[in-house]
Amino acid sequence: MNRNKSGIRDYTEEDCRWVEFIKCMRYAGLSIEILIEYVGLFQKGDKTLEARKELLIEERKQLIARMEVMKKTLERLDYKVERYEQAVVVKEMRERQFG
Repeated sequence: MNRNKSGIRDYTEEDCRWVEFIKCMRYAGLSIEILIEYVGLFQKGDKTLEARKELLIEERKQLIARMEVMKKTLERLDYKVERYEQAVVVKEMRERQFG
C-alpha cells in the first residue's frame, strides 16, 4: 500500500478496483476464505487462470441456488403481505358497516 508524504494511504486505481470487486463478491455471498483463495491464485499469475475460472464458476452456481431460494422466499412474503392487505380491507369494510 502506497502512502503520500503525509503518511496517508494513497490508493491506486487498481486498489480501488480490487476493493469494488471484493465488495461486490461479498455482497453476492462469497466467503472471505474464497476471496482469499481467489486473490492468492491471482497473485500467482496466468498459470492459475483455469483455477480462478473454475472457482468463479462454482461460486456462480452457488449464487444462482441462493437466488432461487431468495426468489421463493420473496414469493412467500408477497403472498403473506397480500393476505394481510386483504384482511385489513375486510376489517375496514366491517367497521364501516357495523361501526
